[in-house]
Amino acid sequence: MDKQPLFWAANLKLLRTRKKISQQHLSDLLGLNRNKITAQESGKTRNPRMEDLVLISTFFRIDIDLLIKTDLAQIPEAQLEELEAGKKVDLTGRHIRILPITVDNSNEENMEYVPARAKAGYRSGFSDPGFIAALPKFTLPELPRGKTIRMFPISGDSMEPIPDGSHIIAQYLQDWSHLKNNTACILILKGGEEEIIFKVVGNHIKQNGTLTLHSLNSNYDTAIINIEEVLEIWTFIGYLSKELPEAKAV
Repeated sequence: MDKQPLFWAANLKLLRTRKKISQQHLSDLLGLNRNKITAQESGKTRNPRMEDLVLISTFFRIDIDLLIKTDLAQIPEAQLEELEAGKKVDLTGRHIRILPITVDNSNEENMEYVPARAKAGYRSGFSDPGFIAALPKFTLPELPRGKTIRMFPISGDSMEPIPDGSHIIAQYLQDWSHLKNNTACILILKGGEEEIIFKVVGNHIKQNGTLTLHSLNSNYDTAIINIEEVLEIWTFIGYLSKELPEAKAV
């Protein structure tokens, strides 16, 4: 298992300076010795007392887990302001999403196909049971059973050698914290011209609440998006295409 980076020292200094208070003032407010604040901000205190963790977390109104595991300097200013205001901001993608599904006569979950004509309306209808029920159904052998699976059309050449016009078969990812780094995914986005995109996704949710989007086609640049821009994540299973792959040169 990779070693989890810790950000307690840097986050403590960041939050204190954002409040424009000195170490002495903070120590007075918390009833702690100033040397203790100095040692924690410098990282000299490797294992702060639990009482100190709770006291500081309560003062800044930010969960201990975030203070320790998340580099607050890397998250968007708007989210940081919400955290400082005491609001619950999901930087992990672990919150539950209610996904409408349909079942067949055997009470087995259907596999839905999002055709090109429905693609433009998926962002507004993804949580509407009526919209999902109207989607065409499909079935293919050897797909995972008991999982939520949909098929999405893609366009463009950013993921070549997967050709333009292919149909991506993907499995719904409920808990985004389980997303493995560099996984090909269909992403449903909240805004922008494209609402359904297909990319190789780098997972930085735990560190700073972002995803890195890579294309298989090297002519395209890497992009970084905030997790708050994402509505759904579907992990790649396979694809269908009417194009015959080009033969490799000998």
